[in-house]
Amino acid sequence: MSESRQPAAARGGSIDRVLLDHHRCYRAVASRDARFDGCFVVAVRTTGIYCRPSCPAITPKPQNVSFLPTSAAAQLAGYRACRRCLPDAVPGSPEWDIRGDLVGRAMRLISDGVVEREGVSGLAARLAYSPRQLNRVLTAELGAGALALARAHRAQAARVLVETTALPFAEVAFAAGFASVRQFNDTMQAVFATTPSELRVRGRRTRSTTPGAVTLRLPFRAPLDSTGLLAFLAARAVPGVESVDNGGCYARTLRLPHGHGTAALRPGPSHVDATLRLADLRDLPVAVSRLRRLADLDADPAAVREALGCDPALAATVADVPGIRVAGTVDGAETLLRAVLGQQVSVAAARTAAARLTTTLGEPLASPDGGLTRLFPTATAVAEQGATVLSGPRRRIDAVRSVAVSIAAGDLVVDSGRDPDELRAELKAMPGIGPWTAGYVVLRVLGATDLLLEVDLGIRQGAAALGLPSDVDGLRRRARRWRPWRSYAGAHLWRAAALAARKDRTA
Repeated sequence: MSESRQPAAARGGSIDRVLLDHHRCYRAVASRDARFDGCFVVAVRTTGIYCRPSCPAITPKPQNVSFLPTSAAAQLAGYRACRRCLPDAVPGSPEWDIRGDLVGRAMRLISDGVVEREGVSGLAARLAYSPRQLNRVLTAELGAGALALARAHRAQAARVLVETTALPFAEVAFAAGFASVRQFNDTMQAVFATTPSELRVRGRRTRSTTPGAVTLRLPFRAPLDSTGLLAFLAARAVPGVESVDNGGCYARTLRLPHGHGTAALRPGPSHVDATLRLADLRDLPVAVSRLRRLADLDADPAAVREALGCDPALAATVADVPGIRVAGTVDGAETLLRAVLGQQVSVAAARTAAARLTTTLGEPLASPDGGLTRLFPTATAVAEQGATVLSGPRRRIDAVRSVAVSIAAGDLVVDSGRDPDELRAELKAMPGIGPWTAGYVVLRVLGATDLLLEVDLGIRQGAAALGLPSDVDGLRRRARRWRPWRSYAGAHLWRAAALAARKDRTA
């Protein structure tokens, strides 16, 4: 390779300053440890290619590799994605769920397509930073600015569309967010060292044959407690909006930036099969990002098991369910409205109330997909017409409408880019919203990994069943040893409470 064609990192470019611990990363690469896929990429100077840590190719010599935090950093340095291990097709880094700081919030919004829709200035405005400040922080920590990070997401979305659909390349380009077909072709060549036509030939064997649908695989770090995740979603599924069948498939309608859609998720041993039907294919990257957050697919079960298994009271349940997940959401506003609607009532009653609201105010799908017939009502619809549909205590009705009015007016933003402490404080300051609801919304919407709802009755009952302190203060003190995975401890306590209740019913 000539000097002029070497990657920037190989020429001593500034990207080399964004490095991870070389010894530890190389050990993961030498052992092909798939647990680190998505946490960093391996840039090989002698080939100009970057790989995932578990790449099956011959392990390069340690002096020939650098370790970078993101695919975008590697691409910016001139490296091409390995065509054997596809480093862009891995679970995302669990760091973005752990971190509630600027970088973590920015990464969640970038994956939600904010840069494509609003530009870097729009992303910066959402985070209350100037574009220059934001790019400086992102480059310092991730080796790439917002545009480069968004470009990496566009490239991944384009590859999926090329390999899984028969769409003309012009439609693929614009669906993935590229400004032109030429930009699309240049990016695919630069990132994957191949043409879209060659990628399509390679993907023919796995292309979806479902008319009008895109089928793809969503990877995760095994194991995955799909039974527990599906049970959680099934108990709360709103008819017409969501469904869970006996075969273990969760499906729901989606309200997306450019239109609506439906998605069906069927978990497997190493990935989740996702079938999406979208009114506008530009929403594919956003839909995939939100579905990953819904199923908590970027979680690190090994780290959770290691931390929580050290507590003798949790050790048995952690061993029984090593891949427990904390369900997220595909729509922050919907989750907040449903949480307020379900305050101080049972899960079944909350589901009934949400179903009544949806039947009356939910927008019907132009093309129903099986039992999926409606979108959950918008905040505007609830604010304007909710009084005629909602029932129950006046305080709860007023709280639901107040939240809907605030969201509809833009005074309250509930998305994955919010600062967790600020969002929680805003929610608690609203009339009729207590600490439990505020914490629950932060847990689901932001994917918080270290938030235990100590006031939750089910969590306290689960703590008692496992011999842990069940009073709020005692449980809070005990939970300090579970950091930064207290949310997953809460999921285990919910499970323990459900098992205890089942035993009581059969006794």
